[in-house]
Amino acid sequence: MRMKHQKETTVQAEYLQNPQLKTLKENWPGNKIINGMFANGDELYLPSFLNVLKWKLAENPQKKEKEADTYAPPVNENQDLFNSDKDALVWLGHATFLLRLNNFTFIIDPVFFDLPLLKRRTALPFPTSRLRNLDFLLLSHGHRDHFDEKSIKLVWQQNPGLQAMIPLRMGKLLNKMAPGLTYQEAGWYQQFTLPNEAGAEIIYLPAGHWHRRGLNDMNKVLWGSFLIRTPEKSIYFAGDSGYKEHFAEIQALLGAPDFCILPIGAYKPAFMMEQSHLNPGEAVQAFNDLGGRFLLPMHFGTFDLSDEPAGEPIRLLQQYAAAGKVNGQLITPAIGEVLYM
Repeated sequence: MRMKHQKETTVQAEYLQNPQLKTLKENWPGNKIINGMFANGDELYLPSFLNVLKWKLAENPQKKEKEADTYAPPVNENQDLFNSDKDALVWLGHATFLLRLNNFTFIIDPVFFDLPLLKRRTALPFPTSRLRNLDFLLLSHGHRDHFDEKSIKLVWQQNPGLQAMIPLRMGKLLNKMAPGLTYQEAGWYQQFTLPNEAGAEIIYLPAGHWHRRGLNDMNKVLWGSFLIRTPEKSIYFAGDSGYKEHFAEIQALLGAPDFCILPIGAYKPAFMMEQSHLNPGEAVQAFNDLGGRFLLPMHFGTFDLSDEPAGEPIRLLQQYAAAGKVNGQLITPAIGEVLYM
């Protein structure tokens, strides 16, 4: 898709959006690009190599606790997953979800296999051969634990009618993995174009994160979150994000989502992770900012990405809920458990 650029007074900064899509935020110029890189809102965020080095050289104060923590999310091997036309949501581990809505099926951030240097701690609830009759592929950003080449190829091969909803400048990367896959690229606050019979809207929204897959592509692809809604219900998928003001802004602009899928893991050490990921307390605050009805945690337990023990995120989140800190209902489904909506 052709993109529209609006120049600032300097040659180093510009704004990018897709002129073929509807923009829902009034007077929004598009996503800011500084020196060829997407900004995190208005500011350019470049993860520090020194922080990475500091992390790798430092001793994890929870090392023994982490080694002793064998937690993995429970897996429900549900054989009836695809035999119902009811609206439903199914967690497949980490940040991967299946969504059935108005008899259309969405797959979000599919990652089904081990990743380089990262082994899955949980199995899928069914063979990947059953991932058929999928209508829409949603990709929040380009990091490998959300955008996995092997998983993308499998989904595309088994679903030749698939359509992808992706962020700005992801198209070339996706096309290398799945040649011929139809896609739409959106910037923040833009609404994808869906067939009328889908009876749903998909809106791409902000997140506080960054992009990198190789040596020379820092922040070359946008990152963000999704709101999927019908007149009856709405689902917010946060992608990866640090805690920022966009959660409250989304509620003010688009209303409170019914279901809020928020990441709760990969937050230690804070000096390394806090700009990119939510800790459980921040996830609770983000949910309360959104004003949602139901909180569904993700991004924990499936891959070992950081210093906290595997079961710490979900235990802390449950403690917050028990203490009345969650202004809604916490739902913690097993992997493969069908949540009817």
